[in-house]
Amino acid sequence: MKNLLSSINKVLDSDLELPFSVYSSVHEQKLLNVPIVKPLLVIVLSGDKELGKKNDMICHSGEFIFLSDSPAINMRNIPKDKSYLALLIEFDYDDFAGIPITDSDVVDFFIGSTTTSLQQCLQQFVESVAWAPKTLWSARKKEILMLLYHLGHKGLMSMMGKPKLSHKIHDLFQGEEDYQITTDQLCDHLAMSDSTLRRKLKLEGTSVQEIKDRARMGLGLHLLQTTNLPISLIAEKCAYQSQSRFTQRFKGHFGLTPTELRNTKVTE
Repeated sequence: MKNLLSSINKVLDSDLELPFSVYSSVHEQKLLNVPIVKPLLVIVLSGDKELGKKNDMICHSGEFIFLSDSPAINMRNIPKDKSYLALLIEFDYDDFAGIPITDSDVVDFFIGSTTTSLQQCLQQFVESVAWAPKTLWSARKKEILMLLYHLGHKGLMSMMGKPKLSHKIHDLFQGEEDYQITTDQLCDHLAMSDSTLRRKLKLEGTSVQEIKDRARMGLGLHLLQTTNLPISLIAEKCAYQSQSRFTQRFKGHFGLTPTELRNTKVTE
């Protein structure tokens, strides 16, 4: 694990665009309704992670948890010794191509040990950002998935789910800094009528506005966890006209204010 941590720290010190995230805190973080838009692998490097309304999923240091997409899940990030530290890797539907389909039970998550072979694979993935073009990121992610499969996690394919319209729209909102894509523009891009768009999203249990709000809140959480940007600038990047409005929406969604979250990352 020491070599993996060293590689992560080295890459974080660079200005490279990264195909993963690192979340950390020195005080406990309790977050409500965290959206998991796509299948997510969380490797806990230090501390503990508890998930679910009753904290029924517990992932300790040296373990990982693989989560399928979910509209909202409660989380507690608990520092042990010095801090909580986790590596997060999000997967797209295409990343699962080529993995054998088995008769294993459908699962929403699974927890496992971060074995030596998995650590080495993750380290290679982290280090590859220094030389691998973005077009190769998916291939490197497939290596991680294939290794997990061969380590015995046969329920991996049930994490993949099916391609969702909401995922496409979420990606479109994320690609626009001002989040001002109109419904008409979405319809043009997706080549479908307004009524068809709304009907398909209703079948997925969501709407354009809900996807937009989730994307903005997700970006806000990500920037608070991974950067030192002023909260006012984060609010602007999430397309809120005022920091107070962003703070209100953030607290209503996650159960704490941006400032309270930032304070969990600062040593008193």
